[in-house]
Amino acid sequence: MADSDRQVALAELEVEVRACTACGLCQERTHAVPGEGDLNSVVLFVGEGPGQDEDQQGRPFVGRSGQLLTKMLRAVEIDRESVYITNIVKCRPPDNRDPLPGEIESCRDFLDRQIVLINPRIIVTLGRFSMQRWLPREKITRIQGKVRNIGRGRCIVPLFHPAAVLRNPNWMLEYQKAFGRLPSLVQRALQANERARRGDALPAGVPHPGDPDYRDPADPLPLTQQTLF
Repeated sequence: MADSDRQVALAELEVEVRACTACGLCQERTHAVPGEGDLNSVVLFVGEGPGQDEDQQGRPFVGRSGQLLTKMLRAVEIDRESVYITNIVKCRPPDNRDPLPGEIESCRDFLDRQIVLINPRIIVTLGRFSMQRWLPREKITRIQGKVRNIGRGRCIVPLFHPAAVLRNPNWMLEYQKAFGRLPSLVQRALQANERARRGDALPAGVPHPGDPDYRDPADPLPLTQQTLF
């Protein structure tokens, strides 16, 4: 899909998010928060849900948590404008409570479509609820900052939510170390995309070696796909 078509599709998705009434969160919102950032980013940050400041402005991570996120990105020389940032739920849960399973499920299609359109190599989850979208049996305190392959040429990097670090300043050193791993991952992702553009590697978003649905082009077609006569 051409960049212009992806931009149109993303803009249409954002209109859908802002008009969504699929769950009860729509009843108390000021603004839904689709997300923002670079459509061509190799890294996608996924938080849990908008807070009060985000609800007021319609933008993700603009309050105290967002200020810490921006600070952490700047410390590792990653421009906030060069990444894409969203949440697993697009409307603020009342009193900033945890998102409920039904609310997360109502927003699942929006996030799935954002991943398809942005097609990141790296997904950085912020907080346990976004981590559980891909790693439902893990604990954030155990795997924070560890890189996990999730197939289709993508990896996930679970991080604490910035709000949790603000509440637990003793986590800051570990948080800084985890963020420090991102620049090398981003560089490798950019190199992988460049190889894919040259035809020397697979793009993100398609089956890769090790994925259950990957088929080596050099192998014969499965029997069910062969022309038998």
